[in-house]
Amino acid sequence: MTIQQLKAKFIEKYGEGDIHGYFSPGRVNLIGEHTDYNGGFVFPCALSFGIYCLVRMTDRKTVRFASENLGFEAEVGIEELSKPIGKEWVNYPIGVFAQFLKKGLAFEKGADLFFYGDVPTGAGLSSSAALEVATAVLINEEYGFGLDRIELALMAQKAEHEFALVNCGIMDQFVSAMGKKDHAVFLNCDTLSYDLVPVILDGVKIVISNTNSPHKLDSGKYNERVAECQAAVKAIQPFQSISALGEISWADFLKVEAKIEDSTVRRRARHVVSEIQRTTDAVTALKAGDLEKFGVLMNGSHDSLRDDYEVTGLELDTMVEEGRKITGVIGTRMTGGGFGGCTVSLVKDEAVDIFVSQVGANYEKRTGLKPLFYVAEIGDGGKRLF
Repeated sequence: MTIQQLKAKFIEKYGEGDIHGYFSPGRVNLIGEHTDYNGGFVFPCALSFGIYCLVRMTDRKTVRFASENLGFEAEVGIEELSKPIGKEWVNYPIGVFAQFLKKGLAFEKGADLFFYGDVPTGAGLSSSAALEVATAVLINEEYGFGLDRIELALMAQKAEHEFALVNCGIMDQFVSAMGKKDHAVFLNCDTLSYDLVPVILDGVKIVISNTNSPHKLDSGKYNERVAECQAAVKAIQPFQSISALGEISWADFLKVEAKIEDSTVRRRARHVVSEIQRTTDAVTALKAGDLEKFGVLMNGSHDSLRDDYEVTGLELDTMVEEGRKITGVIGTRMTGGGFGGCTVSLVKDEAVDIFVSQVGANYEKRTGLKPLFYVAEIGDGGKRLF
């Protein structure tokens, strides 16, 4: 949908007047999965698709929420923007408004908001973070609060914790706010220090494969993994002083691994600590132009997520297995929280069409689901469009 079409939809919904537009992207994580809430490293990039929000400030004391994608609408008093509404989608933007209120920042005016997303929901590409960050950037600018982008990302994360009840790490909101075109974000999720790394893929494309098996982070499995990682930290603490798994090196972990008595907790920790090492190694390889090594590390990441972290499942594993059969696939892995969603693959230009046709056909034959494929373009973080 074009910006002009969006404007027309807004006017149809709310009438004529001064309209501003904002956008925040979804993301794909190239490597570094389930490390963010463990204080480790991640390596995501912002995508060229995401969430758009058109807004008009009003003299009413209410905020109206509507979406082109979702039917539910709401009108909330500016003093009531701290209370969720059932389990509706509007809790994501309302949750962001609530974070500003918690900082003592009052809303003197109301607003009309109209959202539209072209990032697939339930695909593990962070449509929720894009929605939260778009709202945060919009509020910050329209109300003139002047907060910096990292603070906005942290507030968006808090909204997810408190209003969607998902104990996510900072990665998704951070890259949606801070991403840069043609760069990936090498982020230390403990300190929030980051490096924008150019993604130079000569003759190679990033291909996202949507299993069309939606992931559900609120199913409880995600929060269960968070708790298991916390249990691993407690098991390690008598032998090494850490407060998060991101604080222990792979070499040191191997010395204390056997001390974790619960075998499931041990495997969860093994994935996290090894994934942090893989992520660091992958960034080094990319900076050196060694895409083959980057691909090997991507494959290792998926295998660890499948065997030690157990967040893949039939659909994601099938997509990866079929991708690895194609000559010209450098590396392929699940991306996002798991339990469905998408894979990300590095595919040589001459193999992209074959990848899409053969992986698509074989995946559908094995699962009964029809996948979708996107050749990804790396875009900018959240911003005002007009």
